[in-house]
Amino acid sequence: MAKNPSSDFVLRPFEGLPGETDWVSMREIVPSATATARTTAEYGSRDVTVVTLLPGAWTALHRADGTLLLAVQGIVGSGDVSRDLAAALLEAMELEPGTAVESGELPGEGPRLQDVLDLSVPFEVTVHDSFDYWLDPSADVTPELKQNLEDAADGAIPTVKVESAESAYWCSMTREFLRWARPEPEDDVIDAISRLHAKRESGLAGGRFVGAFRASGLVVPVWELPKGTEAADLEGPVAELGEKLAKALSIKEPLDANERRARAGIVSRQVTLR
Repeated sequence: MAKNPSSDFVLRPFEGLPGETDWVSMREIVPSATATARTTAEYGSRDVTVVTLLPGAWTALHRADGTLLLAVQGIVGSGDVSRDLAAALLEAMELEPGTAVESGELPGEGPRLQDVLDLSVPFEVTVHDSFDYWLDPSADVTPELKQNLEDAADGAIPTVKVESAESAYWCSMTREFLRWARPEPEDDVIDAISRLHAKRESGLAGGRFVGAFRASGLVVPVWELPKGTEAADLEGPVAELGEKLAKALSIKEPLDANERRARAGIVSRQVTLR
């Protein structure tokens, strides 16, 4: 029996796309955001708004005003999220405006986002505190729809992008945290943080490094921040920590005994989202 390529698991589905770490962040840790993309000339050079979430578990929407929205969260399909998303996008392009793509059968053999999107277009993320991007600006907002939008926003974790580093996001839950998706290989990131941890230099803005999780093939370190820390307070400290991490990442010597102990503690606290 021929093997269905859509069943193959891809550890890093967004690898090769501009802004891989932000694709991962939008899929895994940012509740409401939009980003810019465009299809290649072969696929019509269409502007696409990549979003975190759409109502009704839709995977894509050809909005009434002609805007194409592609949602990266919630899609459950094959082992290759990139292929699933590309299939949803191409389906949405063929639909009449005002029509959504719902989760359905697994896509068969076909292109991935890396084939469909113009890789020269920057992936620029804007974080929102609402889900108003769902709406056609010219559409009437009914009381029911307004309530749905408010309910969705109320359930979202407050999140802000820290501009001094790529894919670093402040969020407020029971405490304030920074979650920072890293593009480097997981072992390299953990080694670098272990080197800093052994020297008591892994903290951030008076807070502490608390662990890391894996998401879409990347590692996302997490820092717990002093209570009341706002995103604006982190611009300088995150830039400073980024320099320390870069220096630690450049070291090629094996970890010493203290660094190995630090690494063992870090690894024991890791979890995997996907």
